[in-house]
Amino acid sequence: MHGTPHIVSDVMTHTVAAVGRRARFKEIVRLMQDWKVSALPVLEGENRVVGVVSEADLLPKEEFRDSDPDRYTRLRRLNDLVKAGAITAEELMTSPALTVHADATLAEAARVMARAGVKRLPVVDELGMLEGIVSRADLLKVFLRGDEEIAEEVRREVVSYLFPAPASAVRVAVHDGVVKLTGRVRDTSLVPVAARLARAVEGVVDVSFDLAEHAPSGAPTPPNSARTERPGDSARA
Repeated sequence: MHGTPHIVSDVMTHTVAAVGRRARFKEIVRLMQDWKVSALPVLEGENRVVGVVSEADLLPKEEFRDSDPDRYTRLRRLNDLVKAGAITAEELMTSPALTVHADATLAEAARVMARAGVKRLPVVDELGMLEGIVSRADLLKVFLRGDEEIAEEVRREVVSYLFPAPASAVRVAVHDGVVKLTGRVRDTSLVPVAARLARAVEGVVDVSFDLAEHAPSGAPTPPNSARTERPGDSARA
């Protein structure tokens, strides 16, 4: 297969708001408001990312502004209490920064975000220099791909690979990102593999099948040869 997955550089934002280590609390809040973002990379030197300061890092200042935490709270949330007294990005930031490279696949970036519970990731080069930023919304852009574009990729990267003509005759239809494969194939045992590969195509929402196995030349079509795989069926891979 020769297709290349969509990568972070395809969807990331190249113009990024960022701050230096010495940026003050109010400057950080103002920049977040102006750029309508929930986090900012913290840079030093030649745009090297050394941390990220987020809304979550800023909120302890308001949370503990007029309270006197008890001993249990002080022990359990020591880090938040430290940030409540912080006034610069260096004191507030989470470091080292969680980042991603521009050539990472969108799936890889999505997994990093999900595991860390973050909404955006700085995109850096091999030296840790800032190249852009990718957000959850950026990763969802793949679902804006047109149905025919998706169908063409499935034909090229899945059908022609697993079910080449003339042994098989498979049609691909896509509606609102849902792929359906219909027709006859030489070997229906490959259907679960096709399911897995089709779902790996960027922009695919789901996959269903209505495929039958070709009968040997001159032989009647075997009973129950047709099989239909739809969302939730056992052939999901």
